[in-house]
Amino acid sequence: MSEQNLLIIGGGPGGYAAAFLAADKGMQVTLVDEETQLGGVCLLRGCIPSKTLLHLAKLISEVKHAGDWGLNFGEPTIDIAKIRAWKEKVTGNLTGGLAQLCKQRGIQRIQGRAVFEDSHTVQVEGHGTLSFDRALIAVGSRPIIPRDWMGVGSRLMDSTGALELEEIPERLLVIGGGYIGLEMGTVYAALGSQVTVVEMTDGLLPGADRDLVRILQARLKKEFETIHLNTRVTAIKDAGACLKVVLQGTGSKLEEVEFDRVLVSVGRQPNTSDLGLESTRVEVDDKGFVKADPEGRTADPSIVAIGDVVGGAMLAHKASHEAKRTVDSLLGDSPAQDSLVIPAVVFTDPEIAWCGLTEWEAKEKGIEIAIAKFPWGASGRAGTLGRNDGATKLIIDPKTDRILGAGMVGVGVGDLISEVALAIRLKATAHDLAETVHPHPTLSETLMEAAEVYLGRSTHQYKKPR
Repeated sequence: MSEQNLLIIGGGPGGYAAAFLAADKGMQVTLVDEETQLGGVCLLRGCIPSKTLLHLAKLISEVKHAGDWGLNFGEPTIDIAKIRAWKEKVTGNLTGGLAQLCKQRGIQRIQGRAVFEDSHTVQVEGHGTLSFDRALIAVGSRPIIPRDWMGVGSRLMDSTGALELEEIPERLLVIGGGYIGLEMGTVYAALGSQVTVVEMTDGLLPGADRDLVRILQARLKKEFETIHLNTRVTAIKDAGACLKVVLQGTGSKLEEVEFDRVLVSVGRQPNTSDLGLESTRVEVDDKGFVKADPEGRTADPSIVAIGDVVGGAMLAHKASHEAKRTVDSLLGDSPAQDSLVIPAVVFTDPEIAWCGLTEWEAKEKGIEIAIAKFPWGASGRAGTLGRNDGATKLIIDPKTDRILGAGMVGVGVGDLISEVALAIRLKATAHDLAETVHPHPTLSETLMEAAEVYLGRSTHQYKKPR
């Protein structure tokens, strides 16, 4: 198998991770991608540029609040051209590194769009026909723009357009209260925009536990102009100098509001159209997602698929993990059959992170759980940062004391959640976490303290004796 030719379609975090591992294991790898640079949406138009801008937004926020601590820097001066240049430098350095790694591994890299002709052949415009023994599809996803709004004009943006940072609009509407909308809203609010968020459901960040979201929402209400829940956008009209947007809340009259720009962030769809999959035995569902098992196998024995195109959590780290597991499977190595623990992080300020079983999932499935919370008001490190607006929550099996999940809200929790993911994977208990010595003063201590709360021996949270 190691001498067979593996064709990988897509150069994102799933595609290049698969290509690199397959090449390291001796396969002849050809990587086809439409982009001039490797990295996919995550690196070029998603994770990396957005987090670069979010870091700047956090700096602006810290400078603004430093006056409360006796430090006054004055109002920041925004140089939008330099900010764009910095963002592009960060992504450029990373894409350049990937290109070098690709070359070092002897991977044949082709720029173009691959279209399947059959189960062992693709056509790549400008490069002719390529044959393969096995193919791996990792073409990712793209933002959804409702058809009725497609002709509105350049003032209507998706996440890609928002990251271009062409201007800082005075009034920005964000349609969708999910993680992308809130992250980009955070960036633009910090840079000076009056941000309004419209979410059709009754809460921000559907899927995250409400107690965590409430802490974030309390801060966002101060940073954003308005947050409308249970509200729909019924029409968007180009009025030349602005966009006129019609909003309707539950049981309320229609309201027309003017905005300088509108960011549509209502979800993503797989890039499986016009890929020629109908010429193979690969099956897709009614939303265009490729049907694949946990090891990436499709209905076509020669073709596997990973990442956003197979659905589930559309996260770069999920795609990378699936890539390695699928390559191992292709080479006859049996990947571990345990269920994946996939952390999710929302890089707002404060951040929200969770993994494993959530409280709302447990309620939906009727799973008996115990919940242990540690408020950051009792965290020494959070106090030194002036950021006590946080909480750490553990989801625990009351019969075995095993940690089943966790949720956190606060500064930097994206860097803390992996400890719980490891604990869940290793079937650790609250005792294991409580008895692991954590350095003081750090935010990581809040995990230990939450476990101690569950065990009834917390040092920094009083529990009245029974």
